[in-house]
Amino acid sequence: MLSRLTAFLQQAVDSSEPNIDLLKSFVEHWKGITNYYIETTDEAAPVKETDIPWRLKQMLDILVYEEKKHGSTETGPCMEYLLQHKILETLCTLGKAEYPPGMKQQVVLFFSKILGQIQQPMLNYLNVHRPVKKLIHLCGEDIESTCERDEAQFLGTVCAKINQDPRLLSHIMENKNATAQRRESSGPDNEAEGQQLESQMSTLPSAAGHKTASSFTGADSGHGHSVSVSTTALECSTLAPKMQKNLIDALIKLCRSKRKKIALKACESLLLLVCIQKLEVATLLIENTALCQLVISYLCDLYCCIPTSLDPAVINLLEKISWRAHYNPSPSEGSSQSAVKEVVEAFLAWYDYCNTLVVEAHAVIAGPVAAAIHKVLFIGILQPQLLQVSELGILSTTVLLTTLLQQTTSEALLEELVFFLLGKQRVPEVPLDLNNHLLCYQLIENCDHLSDEISIATLHVFEQLLQKPHEHIVHSLVLRNLQDRSYVSRCLVGQEDKTHTDQEHFDEAEELEEDPYFTDGFPDTGFRSSTVPSFPSSSEESEKADGKEKVTKIVNSFLCLVPEEAKTSHHFDGTGYDTYVHDAHGQFQQCCSHALSWNWPLMPKPLDTTESDVEFYEGHFLKILFDRLARLLDQPYELNLQVTSVLSKLALFPHPHLHEYLLDPYVNLASGCRSLFSVLVRVIAELMQRIQRIPDIRVKLVMVRKQLTGHREDEQIDHTTLLKGVIVLEEFCKELAAIALVKYPSQEPDGT
Repeated sequence: MLSRLTAFLQQAVDSSEPNIDLLKSFVEHWKGITNYYIETTDEAAPVKETDIPWRLKQMLDILVYEEKKHGSTETGPCMEYLLQHKILETLCTLGKAEYPPGMKQQVVLFFSKILGQIQQPMLNYLNVHRPVKKLIHLCGEDIESTCERDEAQFLGTVCAKINQDPRLLSHIMENKNATAQRRESSGPDNEAEGQQLESQMSTLPSAAGHKTASSFTGADSGHGHSVSVSTTALECSTLAPKMQKNLIDALIKLCRSKRKKIALKACESLLLLVCIQKLEVATLLIENTALCQLVISYLCDLYCCIPTSLDPAVINLLEKISWRAHYNPSPSEGSSQSAVKEVVEAFLAWYDYCNTLVVEAHAVIAGPVAAAIHKVLFIGILQPQLLQVSELGILSTTVLLTTLLQQTTSEALLEELVFFLLGKQRVPEVPLDLNNHLLCYQLIENCDHLSDEISIATLHVFEQLLQKPHEHIVHSLVLRNLQDRSYVSRCLVGQEDKTHTDQEHFDEAEELEEDPYFTDGFPDTGFRSSTVPSFPSSSEESEKADGKEKVTKIVNSFLCLVPEEAKTSHHFDGTGYDTYVHDAHGQFQQCCSHALSWNWPLMPKPLDTTESDVEFYEGHFLKILFDRLARLLDQPYELNLQVTSVLSKLALFPHPHLHEYLLDPYVNLASGCRSLFSVLVRVIAELMQRIQRIPDIRVKLVMVRKQLTGHREDEQIDHTTLLKGVIVLEEFCKELAAIALVKYPSQEPDGT
């Protein structure tokens, strides 16, 4: 009974509200708004004290109700009236005039709701998309105004509509032909000015580099950082093309908002545009807007806010920054964090956003954005910072560079960063070739810096770099110098039977037999060396030993390097060989997944038996690493960990030449060459010479291990640096043995 009564009442209401009544009511509300401007005498009264907001809401409700009755495929009389009488145009004009005060916010809110709630494609109509475009030009003008939230919602609605129907972008965005016509009508002076502006933009990085070089000369105060960055950012913002206001410009302005929720909405809306995978849309965005300049300009501005005296510890303590998390903080993240940390996070968050933009955008957009970051941020700002003389400046910039590497996941941006750091050279290196790539040369030199902090920070950069999925990294640093296998002796196979007994594969500059501290068993010291297997010649291996036997010997060679009296890991849990095997297996699988598309050979390149006049050069990077490893017993513990970590990352790569050079103790080295194993042998020889003068060596090693693991309070122990070096050496040898094991059977004996 009740349902019948309800249906009857609804039918009565419907019959009493014909279309003509809706239109009449709609027109009355619109006339009520226009009459206000005719009759009002108080021009200072805010819009919220008038009936304009209520009338706009009634007009919106009528339009929504009308569409529900007629359907989204048919235009009702109220919508026809709105279009024919250009109501949206009038509202846009009133909003621009901000009369009465606050009118702009009401107009933006009305536009946002009508576009969001009306289902029919309104933006196709001229009398809709034209006022919408005009209103977009008004957005972002007043940062931190009360209208920001509504502007972000309005722009988000427009972007969502364009994302659903990309053809609408041509109605909202200025096209290139119209721009060209305006330039033609504005006269030749403006065109010449634009060409001069473009020319200045192309020379920005080199000019910035020149200025910073002069500012750093003879100064170690660290103030040059502020001057150079400010100069570069100022030029960047000054030389950016002054394009007409458009959707991209409005979105970037709101991305700069200090209200993080508003910035988040603007960032998400911009992604809705750039992720459209249509060539014509991407071309329109990149050619007719200042997208690249606006994005990079904000990045530079944020970098300028970072103080020059930044403590690297602030960066080290930061977890990986996500732009979404930064702009949408949890309630627990209040104003407790320091201002310095906040500005660093803001810069890293926007860099992470740029990375996301490059990942999701069409290739036509992603490429120019990544190239612009390379040109303006990397070369224009970071390079002078990395080449400066201030140790504090070098350290803070290097630590920040490591964080940028960690944040970079897009292929296009990673490639730009790799080429910025390493250059594009593919040919073998020449010793002391400063023209090769100055920045790369200096970074590698910083791995052997007088400041241990700078050395550790720079080694960490290369450690992060080696974990990135880009073939040029390992090729530029190492493989290009190993491609001809010139580290292998070119002696004929028939001559090898006379040389293998001399253990020449351990030679560096002279034979090990001449070293008084590397004697079998160390009879004069009381220390026992682990049994080292005999080293058969390559011909014997190819005939008798299979790959499994060889890898067993390789593993044992590394495990037996450190004498038993200097081994202490078996006294502690979690430091066994099995743990290293487990870890190495996962890391090796990741390296293999990265290298799948790199077309690396499965077998070493056949040796040319003819004598070569070119001497083998391990390359600048390996030279510094080997030099550092050779001084392992005299270096700080943290530095030794970083050196061995980088070498371990190199040894994991599944390239046969890299495997042979770093992990094969049996390789018959050419005269004057050294390998990873030969360097370790020299370190062991030095160790045996020095620890014989330390009483109770094992007891002290155990004490130091307990201190390192937190099981014992720090106390003064003699020869702590040496003892820590011994511990690192033992763990490193186990790690190399584990890597050699997990790489079998991917590396078969080459039979050379």
